[in-house]
Amino acid sequence: MSSPKQMDDAKVKRGIVIQDDWPGYHLDLFTYPEHYHDDIENVYIPHGVIMNRVERLARYVMEDFEDSKIMVLCVLKGGYKFCADLVESIKVLGRSSSRYLETRVEFIRLKSYLNDQSTEDLHIIGSSDLSFLRGKAIVDTGKTMKALLKHVETFEPKMVKVAGLLVKRVSNVAESLTDYVGFEIPNRFVVGYALDYNEYFRDLNHICVISKSGKMKYKI
Repeated sequence: MSSPKQMDDAKVKRGIVIQDDWPGYHLDLFTYPEHYHDDIENVYIPHGVIMNRVERLARYVMEDFEDSKIMVLCVLKGGYKFCADLVESIKVLGRSSSRYLETRVEFIRLKSYLNDQSTEDLHIIGSSDLSFLRGKAIVDTGKTMKALLKHVETFEPKMVKVAGLLVKRVSNVAESLTDYVGFEIPNRFVVGYALDYNEYFRDLNHICVISKSGKMKYKI
């Protein structure tokens, strides 16, 4: 049986849980690119809250890795801001402590969405040769995990941990594959903080819910 502290730690690492009925914040409370005014419904997670949670995830990484070096595999394009902020937070923590965790960042690009629907096919764009991972300790950042992890494991890394900014509460999602969770959210299509809808909205600092008119405006 797990102790209360172990149960609390597991709950905390599950992420900040946003309930199904969470309405988000009114747009007038925040600044954002004005050309998106009619394209988003609300600010779902403000940028400041995102940054604070990312700093906490960096602490988890520092606590869990005994190696002095890790490889960070960033999933482009949607994961680039999360990855950059996570790595920077790890560096800041290292400079203020007696233990510095050296990080090397590599990139891989995946495509699995058409408009707002996830497809069954996972396309690796660019080099699919990840032999540089062999024997390395990895923190994987991104959202399309199950297929990617299967591919990564063929290159025999020493250890793999997955950091996901968002995990959606939907059936058949491999939530257990994510070791460090920023936020657990309902099944809503969100944009911003590098998350896109057909390459739009990456320039939003906040995570926002796209509106129906926004989906129609940028649909392909």
